[in-house]
Amino acid sequence: MVELLSPAGDFDCIKAAVQNGANAVYFGASLFSARAFATNFDDNELEKAINYAKIRGVKTHLTLNTLIKNEEFEEALNVAKKAYELGIDAIIVQDLGLARTLIHAFPDLEIHASTQMTTANLEQVKKLEKLGFKRVVLSRECSLSEIKNICQNSNIEIEVFVHGALCICYSGQCLFSSMVGGRSGNRGKCAQPCRLPYSLISIDENTPNLDREIISNSKILDKGYLLSTRDLCSLENLPELISAGVSSFKIEGRMKSPTYVATVTRIYRKYIDLAIKYNNKEIENYEIEEKDKNDLMQVFNRGKFSKGHLLDKPNKDLVFPQKPNNMGIYLGKVTKYNPSKGLVSAKLDTSLSIGDGISLENESATKYTVSELMKNGNNIKFASKEQIVTFGRMKGNIKVGDKVYKITDKELSSSALNSFSKEYKKTHLVCSLQIHKNSKIEILVKSIDFNLEEKFEFDYIPDIAQNAPITDSKIIEQFNKTLNTCFEFSNIEIDLDENLFIPTSILNEIRRQTISKIESKILNSFKRTSNKIEFLNKDNTIQNPLNPEKSILLNIIHEDYNYSELKNVDRIYIPLKYFADKKYSEIINTLSAKSKLYIYLPVVIKDRYVLKIKNIVENAYKSYKIYGCVASELSSLYIVKDLKTDIIANYNFNIYNSYTAEELSQLGFSMVTLSPELDANDFSKFDLLNKEVIVYGKIPLMTMSYCLLGKSNRCYSDCSRLCNSSKKFYLNDRYNFKFRIIPDNIQSLTTIYNSRNISLSGVNTKSLRYDFLDETIEEINKII
Repeated sequence: MVELLSPAGDFDCIKAAVQNGANAVYFGASLFSARAFATNFDDNELEKAINYAKIRGVKTHLTLNTLIKNEEFEEALNVAKKAYELGIDAIIVQDLGLARTLIHAFPDLEIHASTQMTTANLEQVKKLEKLGFKRVVLSRECSLSEIKNICQNSNIEIEVFVHGALCICYSGQCLFSSMVGGRSGNRGKCAQPCRLPYSLISIDENTPNLDREIISNSKILDKGYLLSTRDLCSLENLPELISAGVSSFKIEGRMKSPTYVATVTRIYRKYIDLAIKYNNKEIENYEIEEKDKNDLMQVFNRGKFSKGHLLDKPNKDLVFPQKPNNMGIYLGKVTKYNPSKGLVSAKLDTSLSIGDGISLENESATKYTVSELMKNGNNIKFASKEQIVTFGRMKGNIKVGDKVYKITDKELSSSALNSFSKEYKKTHLVCSLQIHKNSKIEILVKSIDFNLEEKFEFDYIPDIAQNAPITDSKIIEQFNKTLNTCFEFSNIEIDLDENLFIPTSILNEIRRQTISKIESKILNSFKRTSNKIEFLNKDNTIQNPLNPEKSILLNIIHEDYNYSELKNVDRIYIPLKYFADKKYSEIINTLSAKSKLYIYLPVVIKDRYVLKIKNIVENAYKSYKIYGCVASELSSLYIVKDLKTDIIANYNFNIYNSYTAEELSQLGFSMVTLSPELDANDFSKFDLLNKEVIVYGKIPLMTMSYCLLGKSNRCYSDCSRLCNSSKKFYLNDRYNFKFRIIPDNIQSLTTIYNSRNISLSGVNTKSLRYDFLDETIEEINKII
């Protein structure tokens, strides 16, 4: 069975998801959730949410998917322990150290690898499977063909996002909010810098690396909300995803309203069922109704929808640069405006009703509610498409020709709210009653869905009837009055003596007790007990000698540099792409003679590039004197498995605590690079004997499967290939800070670097790492 997994930021969203057909819901506790600004659930609300969903046959997944510091580890384990005892079905985790601890502590609980783990290939999926994960949430950048390959060649459940907001950056690899705004997305507090305006500029190659200065020779190539992606909609692709073997379809939206959750869940439930029904046999009958598309657009869209990265062809519609928030549905253009009365006239492109919410092109921050609607001077409540109407009252920056959008639809919102205001999701019960003269009433009730039963006596002995004895049909009638509960009786068997009388009030009380007792038994059936979780306290710091080794990352190899002049370097990291280009052979040989040389593997390795990258690495080892590799994800272990080599875990593993560092050591990494989001106080909590800390450089803020120059998620034949020019490219923000961007056309990846260098001193660790872009050899030596 394919699971439909819906989001819930509060209890109304839980109800909206469950009542509209979700098979499972995911939500966060009050701590350690990647949506820290959602309402989330404290302990009491957590139990209420789990009980509500599970008694209706819906699974519950807890999002414990932020990075955990050493001093927070015990508290995070206690959150997980509480959820486990309450009956949670799965916990979604990003932090590798936390995940491994939970897998060992709760062997009967499913631990799911969050999309924040940046899993984009089969080899990483296999590794996570071996580590004990029961499900992997794939990166949203995976295509249908890659998803199919992963599903059909692994034995683990695969979950994919099918609808909602897309991040431009690979989830788990974004440091933009943290490094620039001080709010870590990896800690659930993303400030969404991707939804802000930028200019894309090009600068001559020999221009100094400037942060904020106005550069006279810069050229603006593009402007707008250049990092703001359209939302994903996969309705048309559901049959292919089911055929591929996907286990769970995930809807994004823990910050969204109950109306959104209800509407999106309802529509995806409909089309998942339809796709399963046809099962590729009559797939030509699988069609999406226009109304359903419009309903999805109405509840939320950013410039219509996108296929994201699902298709194997370039997606040039991934980003919508005009506006970063909800567009609603286009309503028409202003044909007349009366500013004194606030009346707007327009020819409608869709229907409009009293109570609908609208926005205007130059008043996008303000939402107006239609309080009056007129046609030919007459008041009306509803107007259909193509009609010319006047509506109000709206005042502001409004003029003839402005576009008008319907942001909310009163009827759709009411329908969505009604969908979970009553009980539609029923658990089926079978009941038998023994009603005999001079005896208490005996009841046996069974839950078909939960395979449970409860037998009890009701403390009442029926009277002899004076005129109207009770009948089977009357008992059944009273027992079927369960509209305000989540139960219904599918079968009621009655063994009734003749000529007995039972008041209606007693029958109602018997029904209430019958439901109450089986409800308690069901709720208790999924509660668990647990022991104290044993784990070692990792706060004992082991100091290192105050003579750390020095590593340098050369993000860019400059052909005109004399690298033989480098001094005081123990390790040199060179990006993989330079080993695939023979023109850099002499420089690589020069560098290998200076110190230990490492291949700096890509931050993300897409499924279809694993073997290609493996071949480049193996050929490089044959051609050059290479000491090891710096790896950013687990498939790198497969890439180097045939090589006897040193391997360093890059900071992209999001190494936030000693438990993650230890787990990576157990997997075979000789050294780990700590997350640059940590501070000096955090570093002091680590045993630093095999740790590296980045002390200088422009930290990458984003790694994205999108080229800002070609405006596509893949390279294409008629692209202008600006990435091969001698220009430098930057994103310029509204404060005139410039963020260097470097495209890599091996995988169509783009890296955005911070506008400023970090510079740390006094860090006591085994190895200090320096990241360089355009610094000269003289500057490099001076900085070291």
